Amino acid sequence: MLSVSEALQEIGSCIGVYDPDLRELCDIEEYEKLYHPSQMSRFRQRIGLERFERLMEELVGRFRDAGVVKGEIVACDATFIQAYSRRDSKDDSRGYSDPDARVGRAEKAYRLGYKLHLAVDADSELPLAVIAAPANENEKKHAPKLLDKAVKASNSQTKVLVADSQYSSRRLRKNMADHGIKPVIPYPSNQKPAEAEYLRVDKKFRTHGPEGLKRLYAHKALAERAFQGLRFT
Repeated sequence: MLSVSEALQEIGSCIGVYDPDLRELCDIEEYEKLYHPSQMSRFRQRIGLERFERLMEELVGRFRDAGVVKGEIVACDATFIQAYSRRDSKDDSRGYSDPDARVGRAEKAYRLGYKLHLAVDADSELPLAVIAAPANENEKKHAPKLLDKAVKASNSQTKVLVADSQYSSRRLRKNMADHGIKPVIPYPSNQKPAEAEYLRVDKKFRTHGPEGLKRLYAHKALAERAFQGLRFT
């Protein structure tokens, strides 16, 4: 099994050579031999999903133990990732060379790809947990698992979860209650609030509700900034 340092070196060799900041972060010298982009795919296949997730958990754990990550306030969001494949002529809802990819909504259009679901620590703006899923699967389906992974990553220190109305579901709110986590998730117009204090967001994206919840809801932008930092958007 790859050690953490070996894995980071291999990741850095794959993605760092095309970006000066990542090249510096991963300590890849200018004179060092460059790798073909397909090396990333080979790396992923080599270690597999389970070990890749364990690698991330190890890194987050080290950040947590060092006091960099707290995880008391967690912001969740999702973004679209385009698949490098054309649609299957026999089933245009899926990819041809990438059969796991699906057609889903990406801003104002429908495109082939995936959704990356991310849980971010509000203090450090670092990812705590991530789930990659086909683009046709919405946030509600993966939110409970994403929450469980974030709680584990924070060593059960999570007190507040912030997300937009796409995450609002009875299942997730029950899961949060079981963990003793305060939900800061606006209710959509077709859902009846279960809490005495709650948020709504109107068609002009104006937030309505108690000032304390509105201030916490502002943390949602942290997940959006995390996507930009990871260069997925």
